[in-house]
Amino acid sequence: MSKLYVPARTALAACLLSCLPLQAKQPTHPPQWSYQGPQGPARWAELDAGFEACAIGRHQSPIDMRGARPAELPELGFGYGSLSASIVDNGHTVQIDVPPGQRLQVGERRYELLQFHFHTPSEERIEGKAWPMVAHLVHRDAEGRLGVVAVLLQAGRAGSGFDAVLSRLPRREGKTPTPADFSLDLQTLLPRQRGYYDFEGSLTTPPCAEGVHWMVMREPVEVLPRSIAAFRRLYPANARPVQPLNGREVRVSR
Repeated sequence: MSKLYVPARTALAACLLSCLPLQAKQPTHPPQWSYQGPQGPARWAELDAGFEACAIGRHQSPIDMRGARPAELPELGFGYGSLSASIVDNGHTVQIDVPPGQRLQVGERRYELLQFHFHTPSEERIEGKAWPMVAHLVHRDAEGRLGVVAVLLQAGRAGSGFDAVLSRLPRREGKTPTPADFSLDLQTLLPRQRGYYDFEGSLTTPPCAEGVHWMVMREPVEVLPRSIAAFRRLYPANARPVQPLNGREVRVSR
């Protein structure tokens, strides 16, 4: 792994304070940021000293994955099962908090799924193309390193677990009580083909901490058009613009 702007421990500490649920006490008055206007992405670094990586970081996300190099990447071993999850509108997206026990094995590294959330349009681009939505599945390993699996979403047929989630969106900001009959099979969130793009990056929201391993699935997952419309009624556009590669290599599984 090449040298990163923010050390892994710093990236983890920043993320625990601002990104991942229920891991650390939140500040009383956290800096306010948004996706539009004077608090939008171009100004994030000016809102708080802890957000400086948003402007000066060299390995920022998201990116446009152009000219990826084919490589023998390790298989993604998803040890996912069925569970009852909590759905939260955190003011920037809808996030699904996952109880412990959902694993991802990537080579020698083992991650645990913490949560997943949505952006529209997709923050990631592939050869310039964006998708209607993307889901980011956020994992953490025993050393505190983050690994995010991005699943691109396109309009199509029903059948994925995303439709089950998007049909239960919160009516207001905050946590939504989980229906007693709501059981989500996490395997239904994944595409059939497990090929992926691989690169080093950052959180796509403040504090934009670096040291994040990104794995973007090549094959999109279909969701109902009404599911996309339902999310866009809450968040019409919550995607950070793509960031410069700055010499990073993007690999894609053969």
